[in-house]
Amino acid sequence: MVDAPLRLMGLDPGSQRTGYGIIQAGDRSKPELVAAGVISAPAKQPMERRLQKIYRELREVIASHRPQEMAVEGVFAAKNARTAIMLGQARGVALLAGAQDGLEVFEYPPASVKMALVGTGRATKEQVQMMVKAMLNTTARLPLDASDALALAICHLQSRKLLAKGLK
Repeated sequence: MVDAPLRLMGLDPGSQRTGYGIIQAGDRSKPELVAAGVISAPAKQPMERRLQKIYRELREVIASHRPQEMAVEGVFAAKNARTAIMLGQARGVALLAGAQDGLEVFEYPPASVKMALVGTGRATKEQVQMMVKAMLNTTARLPLDASDALALAICHLQSRKLLAKGLK
């Protein structure tokens, strides 16, 4: 039986920095890093221009790397209402970009992703980054937003494997 590879995209949406990461893995193979990066949308630009840039560049990443599924950071409680609204708008654009390309989208709370990778829901971004690099066996320089996105993709891969075994 052929171990058909699956491409998964993780997204850490933000109104100024949206991290993305794409991994590939088969049923019995370790995940491999395909691509990772950050879409920057400067704060000095009007919000509609930032959202337009995020959407356009996400569509380009999806077209270029053809992931089959997308994992997005779920909503969390922000202390500042304005920040929460801006994050919600960026998340909406990310969800739309995935839907436009027919991707099935999954959401994971930040603490669940940290727990799945590091073993604690209170892990730092640096701890998550170290674990992502170890799991993907890479020494690539990864911005924190990109490693967070890769963590989402890895978490989703682990969840898929648990579901396939009937353990979740």
